[in-house]
Formats: sequence, C-alpha cells, structure tokens
Amino acid sequence: MLDIYIWFYTGCALVILGCIATVIGPGVKDPIVRIINTEIPAVGVSMIFLTYNDTIALLTYVAATVLITMVLLRAVVRLEEMGAEL
Repeated sequence: MLDIYIWFYTGCALVILGCIATVIGPGVKDPIVRIINTEIPAVGVSMIFLTYNDTIALLTYVAATVLITMVLLRAVVRLEEMGAEL
C-alpha cells in the first residue's frame, strides 16, 4: 500500500516542480533545457497514472513526449530560419 502512495506523491511533486520549471524555463536560452523542463511534468503525470494502470501511464508518457518534442523542435527550427539567436 505504501508503494502506491510513493508513486502518486512523487508524481504530484514532479508535476508541480515541472510546471514551475517550465514557466521559468523560457528565460533559458538553451533549447535542450527547455525540452527537459517540459519532460518533467510528463513524467509526473505518468507516475500518477502508474498508480491506476500501467498501460495508461506508458501511453501518456509516450504521447506527451512525442508531442512536446515535435512542437519545441519546430519552434527551434523556426527561430533558426528567422535568424534569431538562441
């Protein structure tokens, strides 16, 4: 029973800390750090879902990772095309 609470509360903490890091993250110039900042909440949400069902946790993590990476990489490419310095 304690194991379920550990996953749930660790996931909640990662979601909260990850959201704060993502809000503060746009001040960071490195695009890799921005991607890592958005991955932290995705892992937290997956850990919360892990307490309920393993399949939901895996699908959520994969979908969130793919979508976030595609959007951020497209934004970095767009900024490079415009000639902006990262």
